[in-house]
Amino acid sequence: MLSGSCVTGHTQLCRPAPGSDGPGKRRSGKRRSGKRRSGEQRSGERRPTSGTVVCVTDALLDTATGPPVTSRWAPGRPVDIGRTLAPLSRGGLDPTLQRDGAGVWRTSNTPEGPATIHLSLVDRGEVACAAWGPGAGWAVDQVPELLGADDDWTSLDTSGQPMLARTRSATPGLRLPRTAMVFDVLVPAVLEQRVVGADARRSWQQLVTKFGGPAPGPAPTGMRVPPGPEQWAAIPSWEWHLAGVDPGRARTVQNAARVADGLQRTVSRGPGGPEVSSALRTVPGIGVWTAAETAQRAHGDPDTVSVGDYHLSNLVGWALIGQPVDDDGMLELLQPWLGHRQRVVRLIESSGFRKPRFGPRAARLDHRGH
Repeated sequence: MLSGSCVTGHTQLCRPAPGSDGPGKRRSGKRRSGKRRSGEQRSGERRPTSGTVVCVTDALLDTATGPPVTSRWAPGRPVDIGRTLAPLSRGGLDPTLQRDGAGVWRTSNTPEGPATIHLSLVDRGEVACAAWGPGAGWAVDQVPELLGADDDWTSLDTSGQPMLARTRSATPGLRLPRTAMVFDVLVPAVLEQRVVGADARRSWQQLVTKFGGPAPGPAPTGMRVPPGPEQWAAIPSWEWHLAGVDPGRARTVQNAARVADGLQRTVSRGPGGPEVSSALRTVPGIGVWTAAETAQRAHGDPDTVSVGDYHLSNLVGWALIGQPVDDDGMLELLQPWLGHRQRVVRLIESSGFRKPRFGPRAARLDHRGH
């Protein structure tokens, strides 16, 4: 059950949330079927909250996509939108996630079509949401899940580690995101395999900008919706080459595109874990690291750590004991927090701690001129 409450819309076309007979009454959890009444727009029908009143505005009309679906979510606890969504960002020029003075813009594919959503904090710590596009209702309804409403840190004990305890106290709104859309987050993880992060971010930006779709609504200039599985599968070999993506990574994305529906079904298996990891790794080219990176973001996996990461083990070692360690050493250090290991990693990453730099950086390989 998602925590907090969510009221969708402004003041027009108000009706009880689907699955509810009104405040305090709950019907079966089945999604409402049948045609909508004339003038009624779907909003929040995917995960109704008992007693919630769902409304749709006819203001703020965008000529291309129509009125936005709007919402306010009252989580009942601090929410740090920027820190929570940081793992979804692929650099400052990411065409799918941008920040403005008020909050965060994000584009995504949804089961109901593409969507753009804007998230910001407003009065009393509520999260204000506005979304555009065919998937707007789904995107707004998914906001609590996206911002970690079910990510329960209650049993995480950091009292024995001063740095973790300080960071947790300083970032009470930090949670793990759960996008619930597997393929969208798997592709950038594949692009990051075995290359420098800056090069992977450049490849992502170039391919999404060229092959993605226009961002619905008044999104900032340059934002795009990521290509869907069919679009990724159709990208010709020379375009991968021009984007700096080697044939192995391109082939992995195309392998995953062919079974995207099956990968999406892993969301129903819960917040990650060995079963989800094993299912993701049935795709040729997806190993332990890529499966972990995907499950952390799509499934909200609180425990699976990115073993095989070029920097992570040393970061964890320096942060916790003041010296570098390998992957086995990292897992040993994180063992006391089994079940919460990815939460501990996010605390370290959010602390501002930086490990010492020694030796040369990883080589940057560019085959585009060949």
